[in-house]
Amino acid sequence: MKAYLITTGTVFGLLALAHVWRVIGESRSLGVDPWFVAITVISAGMSVWAFSLLRHRPEASRVQN
Repeated sequence: MKAYLITTGTVFGLLALAHVWRVIGESRSLGVDPWFVAITVISAGMSVWAFSLLRHRPEASRVQN
C-alpha cells in the first residue's frame, strides 16, 4: 500500500506540475481553459490526498510494511 500511495502521489503531482509549467512556457490562454484548469486542480488534489493518506496510516499497517 505504501508503494502505491507514493507512486500515485508522485504521478499526479508531476501531472499538475507539468500543467503549470505548460501554462508558463506555452500560452497563458491554457490557464483559462476550464478543462485544463479542472484537470490540473484535480490532479494536484489527488496528489495531496495520496500523500496525506500515506502520512496518516494507522500504526498497525506501519509495522507490517
